[in-house]
Amino acid sequence: MTSSTDLAPALVRRRAYWHAAACLAVLMCATYLALRHWPALHTGALRLAVADQGWLLVGATAAVATWVSSALAQQGAVTRPLPGRRLVAAQFAASAANHVLPAGLGAGAVNLRFLMRCGLPAGRSASALAVKATAGAVARGALIAALAPACPGLLRIPHVPPAALVAVPAAAALVILLLNSPLWPRCRCALAAVLADIRAAHADPRRAAALWGGSLAFAALHSLVLIAVTRAVALPLPPVRVALLYLAASSAAALLPTPGGLGSLDAALALALTSSGAPGATAASVVLGYRLLTVWLPLLPGLLVLALLIRRKSL
Repeated sequence: MTSSTDLAPALVRRRAYWHAAACLAVLMCATYLALRHWPALHTGALRLAVADQGWLLVGATAAVATWVSSALAQQGAVTRPLPGRRLVAAQFAASAANHVLPAGLGAGAVNLRFLMRCGLPAGRSASALAVKATAGAVARGALIAALAPACPGLLRIPHVPPAALVAVPAAAALVILLLNSPLWPRCRCALAAVLADIRAAHADPRRAAALWGGSLAFAALHSLVLIAVTRAVALPLPPVRVALLYLAASSAAALLPTPGGLGSLDAALALALTSSGAPGATAASVVLGYRLLTVWLPLLPGLLVLALLIRRKSL
């Protein structure tokens, strides 16, 4: 019979192989994304080379601060204290993973694994992520409602063709099917857990302040990145208007399951800027600059941090 001492080296080697495979996969993803979007990176770098470097530094600082605000919101969504440095590092890694997998799956998987490594059960970890996502959506909607009066007529309700109204009964039928399906009891339990966690968060003023402060700061800082880039390329749009355009475009892009909103957010931002009077070339430069600061520059370091967290068993 094989003893436990004989199995130990084999387990260590197997774990080392998995760690090496994870690091290799991370590096391959980074290389693939960089090569695939290299023309956009090169063109954006050339256009931004003559931009105001001071404003670009402001945008880069705001982009870094988004990870801190995301960590603050995540801390507010859980009851137990989380290790601060590892929490910020996890948000950095989650941001990079979010640009590899669609519909927020990368960020969700990283944060779920991190919370479970911190001792939270899987159900509570998933509920904490749902609380954070709900607060983020509400915070973005609140900022849109607060800024909309400053730009009357900017956000117009699109005309809905009569043919599209058939989607209403179809959606109602789907809801009825869900309520009568065997999955509904589980969905109801999950929803009850999320609501209970939301109430628990608001029972503690510090948790509520962290949750809402981090969520509001996350959306505001992303808006600041776009504002800084518009200033860097001398696009004469009021900051409040740019912030409102970003919030509306990011809300619309969130409905499309692309990795990190790549493609959907780019198109929505370009359309929003050009509809506000920005020249097409300038709007493209702004979008490329925003992506450079929030995606391409942090992507490889973020994936390396992800691999390091996996290697150190923090994920």
